[in-house]
Amino acid sequence: MWTDLKAPSLAEMEVTAHDIFERLPAEFRGLCEGLIIRVDDFPTENVLDEMECESEFDLLGLFQGVGLPQQSLGDVARLPNMVWLYRRPILDYWAEHDESLGHILRHVLIHEIGHHFGLSDDDMEAIEAQAE
Repeated sequence: MWTDLKAPSLAEMEVTAHDIFERLPAEFRGLCEGLIIRVDDFPTENVLDEMECESEFDLLGLFQGVGLPQQSLGDVARLPNMVWLYRRPILDYWAEHDESLGHILRHVLIHEIGHHFGLSDDDMEAIEAQAE
C-alpha cells in the first residue's frame, strides 16, 4: 500500500488548492474575483529576504498584491493579486504534524486570502470552520 504513495506534484497540489477554494463559502469566494492561486516548490530568494526568513521552509504561503482595504477606484492598473502556496514547506509541515494535507492547504489558503481582505485571525477561523 505505502510503496505506491508519493507526494503530490506542483500541478496536483495546485488542482487540490483550486478544489479547496471552490468549497469555501460562496460569499467569501465572490469577493475574490481576479485572485490568482499558484503553487511553487519554494518562495523566491527575494521573498525569503523580504520576509526575513531563516530557511526556505519557514514560509508556507504568501499573499502578494494590494489587499481590498487598501484599494481605491482611482488606482492605476496593477498586477493581479496572487496567493502563493509553497509545496515543499507545506509537505514538510505535513510530515511533522498530525493533520491531513487537505486541512493544511485549506488553512494556508484561507489565511493568505484573509490578508487580501484584511481579516482578523478570528474571522479566518470562522471561514475555515464553515468550509469543513
